[in-house]
Amino acid sequence: MASLRTLTLLALAAGFSCSRASDCSYFGLLNHLNMDTANTALGILRPVKNWTTTTLVQLDMILNGILDVNEKFQTVTNHIWINMFWINEFLTWNSSEFCGMNMLTVPSSMLWIPDIIIYEDASDCSDSKQDPLVTVDPNGLVRMRTRLMLTYSCKFNLYRFPFDTQTCNITFLSLNYDDSVLKLGSVTNASILTEVSEHVMLTEGEWKLTNIESITSTATQKSQLIYRVSLQRKPFLYIINLILPLLFLLFLDVASFFLCESSSEKVGFKVTILLSIFVLLLILKDILPSTEEALPVMAIYCVSVFTLVWINVLETMLMSFLNGLSCCVGEEANASEVFKVKTQLQADNPKESTGDAGAANPEASNPPLGPPDGGGLLKRILGKEKAALKPSERQEEDAGRTGCRWLRLVKIFDNVFFVLYFTTVVISQVFMFMLWNIPDLLG
Repeated sequence: MASLRTLTLLALAAGFSCSRASDCSYFGLLNHLNMDTANTALGILRPVKNWTTTTLVQLDMILNGILDVNEKFQTVTNHIWINMFWINEFLTWNSSEFCGMNMLTVPSSMLWIPDIIIYEDASDCSDSKQDPLVTVDPNGLVRMRTRLMLTYSCKFNLYRFPFDTQTCNITFLSLNYDDSVLKLGSVTNASILTEVSEHVMLTEGEWKLTNIESITSTATQKSQLIYRVSLQRKPFLYIINLILPLLFLLFLDVASFFLCESSSEKVGFKVTILLSIFVLLLILKDILPSTEEALPVMAIYCVSVFTLVWINVLETMLMSFLNGLSCCVGEEANASEVFKVKTQLQADNPKESTGDAGAANPEASNPPLGPPDGGGLLKRILGKEKAALKPSERQEEDAGRTGCRWLRLVKIFDNVFFVLYFTTVVISQVFMFMLWNIPDLLG
């Protein structure tokens, strides 16, 4: 009788276990987790059985696209995926009791969700696409995914523009919970996140992702997870539109020393170069922000080229003035010597100075040339003219030599200025090359 009773109990237990094992529906699992009815406590309370237990929330951030980088407003717009993980101690089950069911998908509105925000966020709320469903594992691990077009503020350092690398922080923290209640951490290694982001990157524009680094810290009694994103600019467009035109204009300015045109044409040519550089400065003004504290190397380069060309224009104007001055000096010296010769001739021939008397009585002043004495008088007149011409020729030669000395000095000054100008141009280009640190970029 006792054995029959024992067999009956074993049969009932086996039947009950078989009925439990045969329950493979989601409804049975929801009934087991007490989620088949409205359980508001799961949605409003932190999912721990002991309130002193700290909830660990782990985050992974994958960069899916670099949409925009605004230097003026110092903001970056990225398309990112955020994977969030935490443990809900009330949502655990033995998968063997539910036909090996190892995952449950429920609406996110039914469960407690960590109030994680991004400190640098400057985007619209409509840009966030939170997954309406979350997945739950048998050990209580809750996984949630969020797709976000994030616009966030970033402090730019444009000193080496356009060969710059910007490092921006994306800081995750809890809005209400302090670090004793909720801690943040990362799941995947930062180097793996960088490789994954580069692999799934849809668009980069003029930027390239170089590194993603994760840092865990505590500030103002709140746990923080900081993702430090490094973006390197692709400088090819700025080299074509800014640097090479400035370099070519500077070479044209140096080549203008070898022009054979007049000074006015050379001044017009160099002023045209100066105006072209000014146009490039206006383009640069639209790119760089006015709030930058340190003057970027690109701005220094443009201002230095503009200053060099401006100095060259002034030198050309000075050369034109000195050339005109040398001609005036020669002409004045020649005129003064001619005046001295005329004065001496008038002193040697006082009769010629009395022009009115000679004009009134031409026969008295110029007696007719008679055969006896006519030849001697003519010889005396010709001798005086030759004597007067020889000093004037010598004075013209002296005036010419004076003008040549001035021209020689002007030419020497122009040659010395060319040597100094060319040396300054070469040194300035090498200096800018070193400031940009282009060898390291190429290496």
